[in-house]
Amino acid sequence: MTTTASSHRQIAPPALEMTNVRKVYPMGDDEVVALDHATLTLGSDEIVALLGPSGSGKTTLCSIAGGLLTPTAGSVVVGGQDITAYNTKRLAKFRQETVGFVFQSVNLVPFLTARENLLVVNELGRRTGKQQARSRADQLLEELGLSDRRDNLPSQLSGGQRQRVAIGRALMNEPELVLFDEPTSALDTHLGEQVMQLIRSEMKSRGTAAVVVTHDERIVHYTDRTVRITDGVLHA
Repeated sequence: MTTTASSHRQIAPPALEMTNVRKVYPMGDDEVVALDHATLTLGSDEIVALLGPSGSGKTTLCSIAGGLLTPTAGSVVVGGQDITAYNTKRLAKFRQETVGFVFQSVNLVPFLTARENLLVVNELGRRTGKQQARSRADQLLEELGLSDRRDNLPSQLSGGQRQRVAIGRALMNEPELVLFDEPTSALDTHLGEQVMQLIRSEMKSRGTAAVVVTHDERIVHYTDRTVRITDGVLHA
């Protein structure tokens, strides 16, 4: 039998596979269903917009995908790694090595420079050599147009620049999946579009998957697909 190069080519596993995931919170004799049998698969380099109003379950879904919350039921697989039954210690290691987060409030460490905000990821995570980590941080800051701002504190940066530092920090550990929580909510339309263009170019250039949580219809055209969520129920 003749073999071809394509027969040896490895197909990357989906970046995210959530199957029938539920998240339920007890409320006295009742329960609040934050996520209701959610099933979602992301390709290894796919960018998905998760669109829905406040309280719809967007943040809950991303928190479960990123190992910040555990599901009440269902399974969660990230980059081929089934995290459903991970304990607290294994989830912490998973977050350090496999996913990146960009939060709505950015959450940069205020007393660290832009460069140091990226380097702290290496201190907490894979612990590559210091020189290698510095080189990666400088490369990311250059790609993000922040080489001349690497020694600035967050208070010395504009809103858009702080968001770019947060993106660089999320990419520092070369994640399988990056989760963006309302990345443009604090920015005006022009800056918001710049940030989304940057997110798309950075994710695509690295072949990295992303979920962009948003309620803003204007930014969904920067993603590959839109998934809507209402009252904890996904609508593809």
